[in-house]
Amino acid sequence: MKRLLFVALAMTFMLGSVYAAEPAKIGLMGPMTGSWASEGQEMKQVADLLAEELNAKGGLLGQEVVVVSEDDGGDPRTAALAAQRLATQGIVAVVGTYGSSVCEAAQNIYDEAKIIQIANGSTAIRLSEKGLKYFFRTCPRDDEQAKVGAQTIEKLGFKKVAILHDNTTYAKGLADEAKGLLEGTEGMEIVFFEAITPGERDYTAILTKMKAAEPDAVFFTGYYPEAGLLLRQKQEMNWNVPFVGGDATNNPDLVKIAGKDAAAGFYFLSAPLPKDLPSEDAKQFLEAFSKKYGNPPNSIYAVLAGDGFRVITHAIAQTKSTDPDKLADYLHNEIKDFPGLTGKISFNEKGDRVGEVYRVYEVNKDGQFILMP
Repeated sequence: MKRLLFVALAMTFMLGSVYAAEPAKIGLMGPMTGSWASEGQEMKQVADLLAEELNAKGGLLGQEVVVVSEDDGGDPRTAALAAQRLATQGIVAVVGTYGSSVCEAAQNIYDEAKIIQIANGSTAIRLSEKGLKYFFRTCPRDDEQAKVGAQTIEKLGFKKVAILHDNTTYAKGLADEAKGLLEGTEGMEIVFFEAITPGERDYTAILTKMKAAEPDAVFFTGYYPEAGLLLRQKQEMNWNVPFVGGDATNNPDLVKIAGKDAAAGFYFLSAPLPKDLPSEDAKQFLEAFSKKYGNPPNSIYAVLAGDGFRVITHAIAQTKSTDPDKLADYLHNEIKDFPGLTGKISFNEKGDRVGEVYRVYEVNKDGQFILMP
């Protein structure tokens, strides 16, 4: 009998050890391939580094933290499949993704699976207007971005504005918001409002049509691959109209696609770039990232993904739980002014980040992104 009791106790101990050794899985969904691949690949680097740092301090609730990554390809259909795969892998939460229409394709999958989702670049307003309990984001919303965009256009002295979008959830939403604000600004006129098809290689036809409307400036609300082409092709047409871009144009690849000469003078809205983050935490993180990967992160959206990782692991540590309802309640009601890499983070009842985040940048003649005063 004693021997049987000893064996039973030993087995209980062994099983307990196995369970204790089970890793805490944090999902990451991002565009590892496709036209936004540089964003997704850097998101993964940031998440992997933060997991490594957390594990060096003992992990999470005594468990090793593992990042489980899935590629959404920057495509809604691929994103739905990626979300379904992640939802079956025992993840506690998922960080991502970058594009709003891509995020929207995965939202309900995570919500139905009761998995916390913290988006990093999906700024479309309607994403947080659905009442989804488990959806949060570390990036701001497009109504805030539109407000800063309209203020910037007015401050720069432009009166006749063309607005160009690409019909995606993010770009069309931002264009509509900006149009409404600019039309309500005294002395401002919207002389052109149309869409391009993303992924095309020649935009000279719509550039020619837009030029005929004689705008003082163009507000482009699409993504950086198309912005780079538009800048290059308008230069080839000898059309020197200033362009202002939304935050999805913030990527160094824009300059590679456009060329330095064509990109010079381009304005865009963005959360502060990694190099402009002021906190000591952010500086230490940038140094650690540079040491591991050989260069600092280029994208603020990768750092915003890092803030998503830090927020959810903090919530798990504070609640001592991986229960999605407890975590959602903590994020909605308890976390206040969390010291994120991109600034203080709190969430409202919709899961939106609270506070002003956007800044204005200009591309200089050397292709560098310079923060405007």
